[in-house]
Amino acid sequence: MKTSLLTALLLSGGLLLATSANASPELAKKYNCFACHGMDKKVVGPAFKDIGSKYKGQNMQAKLEEKVKKGGAGSFGPIPMSPNPQVPDADIKLLVKWVLAQ
Repeated sequence: MKTSLLTALLLSGGLLLATSANASPELAKKYNCFACHGMDKKVVGPAFKDIGSKYKGQNMQAKLEEKVKKGGAGSFGPIPMSPNPQVPDADIKLLVKWVLAQ
């Protein structure tokens, strides 16, 4: 009985992690990222796929997390990205990981 309870807890924890990791498009909607970014077309800012392509194979996770949090400009042109201090760090981490995988 203890084994089946432990197995159930481990499986449900894994499902929660899988759901969180796959929730990035929903997080992008939740935090209104699509107001400035499209999946494969530039809106105000670059498309998520263009960001993923530009940084493919580079260790950019921490730098892009900071840019999402504090804002910035220059990587894709002169239009600045607004800061997003209201977005929790854990959600920024998931969003950036998702964008880099595009």
